[in-house]
Amino acid sequence: MKDKKDSQLKVLKKVFPFIKPYRGYFALTIMLALFSVISALYLPILTGDAVDLIKKLADGGETIGEIFVQYTSADFWSDFKKVLITMAVVILIGALAQWVMTMVNNKIVFSVTADVRRKAFKQIQKLPLSYLDKTSSGDMVSRMIADVDQFADGLLIGFTQLFTGIITILGTLIFMFAENVMIALVVFLVTPLSLFVSSFIARKTYGMFKLQTKTRGEQTALINEMITNQKVVQSFNREEAVIDQFDEVNERLKKCSLRATFFSSLVNPSTRVVNNIVYAGVALTGGLSVIKGALTIGQLTIFLSYANQYTKPFNEISGVITELQNALACADRTFSIIEAEPEVPDADDAAELKDAQGIVDISNVSFSYVPEKKLIEGLNLHVDPGQRIAIVGPTGCGKTTLINLIMRFYDVNAGEISVDGHPIKKLTRHSLRRNYGMVLQDTWLKKGTIRDNIIVGKPDATDEEIIAAAKKSHAHSFIRRLPQGYDTVIAEDGGSLSGGQKQLLCITRVVLSLPPMLILDEATSSIDTRTELKIRKAFDTMMEGRTSFVVAHRLSTIKNADVILVMKDGHVIEQGNHDTLLSKGGFYANLYNSQFSA
Repeated sequence: MKDKKDSQLKVLKKVFPFIKPYRGYFALTIMLALFSVISALYLPILTGDAVDLIKKLADGGETIGEIFVQYTSADFWSDFKKVLITMAVVILIGALAQWVMTMVNNKIVFSVTADVRRKAFKQIQKLPLSYLDKTSSGDMVSRMIADVDQFADGLLIGFTQLFTGIITILGTLIFMFAENVMIALVVFLVTPLSLFVSSFIARKTYGMFKLQTKTRGEQTALINEMITNQKVVQSFNREEAVIDQFDEVNERLKKCSLRATFFSSLVNPSTRVVNNIVYAGVALTGGLSVIKGALTIGQLTIFLSYANQYTKPFNEISGVITELQNALACADRTFSIIEAEPEVPDADDAAELKDAQGIVDISNVSFSYVPEKKLIEGLNLHVDPGQRIAIVGPTGCGKTTLINLIMRFYDVNAGEISVDGHPIKKLTRHSLRRNYGMVLQDTWLKKGTIRDNIIVGKPDATDEEIIAAAKKSHAHSFIRRLPQGYDTVIAEDGGSLSGGQKQLLCITRVVLSLPPMLILDEATSSIDTRTELKIRKAFDTMMEGRTSFVVAHRLSTIKNADVILVMKDGHVIEQGNHDTLLSKGGFYANLYNSQFSA
């Protein structure tokens, strides 16, 4: 129980820095709440005055005719009109204060949630790949969108009702004690019972809401994964299995949601029971006071109105507490992104890599994703400017991992990687990666025009440069056949484009920017053999004079490499050009011959 309370307090402390920039609005909303409550509390007094005026006239006449004459008298209507005008002004002030307060609260809440999302999104850009590799993208999306929306809803209800409710309770008690101490004590002494009931149930519901948000994130991740890979699901006839998997998560979400909602919904009826006791106590005590002559009927009307106004905030606050439980549970998941350990920042004295020559040295490098499972150990390599380095080997031997280390997507566990004599840990990541061009097996295209997707690395490229790059990569012909050519809008991840067309666009992107060093990781895997021959010629031109790292499974594509690194179990077991390695008859020769065996 104590751990849950501490957890909620920790989350609240994390929220406060986001509210701080809007403290002016915060002070304004409290002031407006005060105006709204005072107007609401003053209204029963005016109602009581009106009742007493009517009662006074009724007491002054014995027959209906006498009473009617007094009701139509100028003196009565003069006093009664003053009360009515005052009531109208008070109602108008209260309504205006409530409306402005709602607007201010909306400003605070949606500004805070926008700041939280902005901070979380910025943090994602700083997170290391190791974090993103371990976290489902669907769950990340759920934390950024659904959880922040739930947090906003709870925060909005909190700002709208919490302050108004607290001020109403305190104000009502003050007004009641000022009118009659005995009746006020009856109300005050029953209050702790309402607080105990609502707080007891609220403590129980926090863990339930936390489980609900976690399960919702799990469901979002599953939906995202299945929609993204729907073709794979259908290809392997996994529809029924996926439906069963979804039904299982959906059922768990239904159960934990119902449980959280059921227990949280107990707060309102429980507090209403206590509130009815308060109202009955006021009515009984006030009625006896009227009989004794200690109260007028108008004053009793005031107290009965105050009893309603006093108990109403307890119902609202109990609902607020329930929403806040949910909001804090959701906020905790979002803050887990914001507080995640970011990528190791660039050193303070990190240098900018400019006009790279392409000298790459890998000295005694060791690396593993998981400490207990070694991957690369004691790797050494020297690459001269303009050399073409091919990296081959069986799946899982560390080829792509080596590329990740060269680009500093991951930092080495031991050893050092240098470019032009500068250890990459002493270079800014931006300048290092700006000097590399990458074409991967997995394509990445954003929603936008064909042109937008090509100019990612060179935003200021002219149309002539874009077309020239597309012609070199052999993408121009298919782009020209699209409905709007280079202005054709494609969906995220390329939409209806074929795998080969997507890869041609990614190749065009690199051809356009053409940095001094290149990384080609299965860059032609989705392209037909005829187009591949053309692309290889384009690559030969593109790689001329540039240090290039080529990861390939089809060994026929790397015959012209200056150096071929043959990797196995994280070690370079053979090194040399194609002819040399074939003549050795070793591991490379076996790999190469196996691809051309009958």
